[in-house]
Amino acid sequence: MMEEDEIWDCYDIDRNKTGRVMRRGDPIRDGDYHLVVHACVIDPMGRMLIQKRTEDKAGWPGMWDVTMGGSALAGETSRDAAKRELWEEIGLDVDLCGVKPNLSVNYRHNFDDFFILRRSCDISSLRLQAEEVSDVRWAGRDEIHRMIDGGSFIPYFHSLIDTIFDLCENENGIN
Repeated sequence: MMEEDEIWDCYDIDRNKTGRVMRRGDPIRDGDYHLVVHACVIDPMGRMLIQKRTEDKAGWPGMWDVTMGGSALAGETSRDAAKRELWEEIGLDVDLCGVKPNLSVNYRHNFDDFFILRRSCDISSLRLQAEEVSDVRWAGRDEIHRMIDGGSFIPYFHSLIDTIFDLCENENGIN
């Protein structure tokens, strides 16, 4: 689906659907929120699979990001959206049946659900969505911090990156 065609459900502050929808790119009304998902794939060696956004991508073009990020389409749960986005962006098919987000972060106009997945994958076998992703590779926590500081990675708070890695190291936080 092309980004400009995306339709999102509107949520209220309590994360209830309002019955209204919005289109990507339209101004978001005060009091409205939309659902965003991220997946962080971390291998047994403790490295995160990161992706580089294409140079013409709206929002953070040419920058490195966590494994996957995207908006939930109207009618999708965060689990549905994470599964779809992982498949669309990097060709990774995961079973998220019964899996809930490990972490939710609230921003001004969105709820961001993070799924932390501990697994190995051969990055040479991934199929990158040419419109969105130009490259993938593995990176450790300290390297991601350096990339954030150097301006090549989306400027997440270091504490958020640390929380993702810490949750992965805690066996109870791993999907």
